[in-house]
Amino acid sequence: MKIAITSGKGGTGKTTLSTGLFHILTKYFNYNVQLLDCDVEEPDCHIFIHGQKSASYPVSISIPRINPELCTYCGRCKDICAFHAIVMLPAVGFIEVVEDMCHGCGACSYVCRDQAVVEQNSMIGSITHYDYYAKDEFIEGRMNVGVSLQTRVIRETIDHANQKSLVLYDSPPGTSCPVVAVVSKADYVVMVTEPTPFGLYDLKLMTETVKQLGKKCGIVVNKAGLEYEPLYDYIRDQEITLLGEIPFKKEYARAYSKGEILPEKDDRLKKIYINIIKSIMNGKAV
Repeated sequence: MKIAITSGKGGTGKTTLSTGLFHILTKYFNYNVQLLDCDVEEPDCHIFIHGQKSASYPVSISIPRINPELCTYCGRCKDICAFHAIVMLPAVGFIEVVEDMCHGCGACSYVCRDQAVVEQNSMIGSITHYDYYAKDEFIEGRMNVGVSLQTRVIRETIDHANQKSLVLYDSPPGTSCPVVAVVSKADYVVMVTEPTPFGLYDLKLMTETVKQLGKKCGIVVNKAGLEYEPLYDYIRDQEITLLGEIPFKKEYARAYSKGEILPEKDDRLKKIYINIIKSIMNGKAV
């Protein structure tokens, strides 16, 4: 089973839930579990999950180089490029690929009849595996600074998931393409929200995204106790399963800021996390 933990905005508590669920599953449940940090632009699960590094793999794309001496400036490569990454000035004999805009699709090389395009590998990120406890694993996808191909790194990170494991995806925040790349691979989606007007607004966007993708879902309310009833009215109106609520407490925020696993803070929190897992696994949510 593959479970995506999402939130419509940053700072809602997605990583808090992801790392806590992973820790509880590895310690108290008999599953083979993997946690994939798919927030490749700013991965932070490693702050809470301290595993032993076991392997690292580069993520690369093929960047074309165009030889101006072989190029006849026919314009086929420029016209086929969906990302407008090729600059061509025939009058001055200039043609070049803008690497930051190139997606490495290979179309320019395919249409070139003059063999002027040569592809070279360019590293855009990395995927690192960490052993956690005896049988479980934490996998981090990380994009190089300045790279814009977030979805490409996410997809390769997801490809490292073990099909025989219970997999948790810590997805990027928001509802854009990187989030869709994660949610589309999940069997079930846990949407994390908070009882505030901003939390409700972004939950609505996330709910619509998940429904359009046809995914089963449930909601976890973080920072519960802030008394914002419109959020709960929306959850009831949409008939979405409320998987659990994590209370709003200063000591929880303090523990999180120190990189501590939240459900190990006290027995009440541990029970909340265990009940969230049971709600997903026992058929009530799925």
